[in-house]
Amino acid sequence: MTDWMPQLVYGLCLLTSAICAVLLARSWRRSRQPLLLWSAGCFSLLAANNLLLFLDRLVLREVDLGPARVVTALLAVGVLLYGFIWEVDR
Repeated sequence: MTDWMPQLVYGLCLLTSAICAVLLARSWRRSRQPLLLWSAGCFSLLAANNLLLFLDRLVLREVDLGPARVVTALLAVGVLLYGFIWEVDR
């Protein structure tokens, strides 16, 4: 694998999750469907997770951002799971 491949993959993952978060938030603003808001929050946290992965693996190699990445991933899944449970109770 070439040297620029990890940067490309991590960057595309960050870009994709950020675009999904923005599109979900825009859709929520139009329709006010609560599940869209929960999904936008999840993808925002996933974008933060991808940013931390990019920084951890490529920029700040001497700093371990692993625990922060785990926390953001758990928060992302937790937000979406809470949204699913909240919507079932309504």
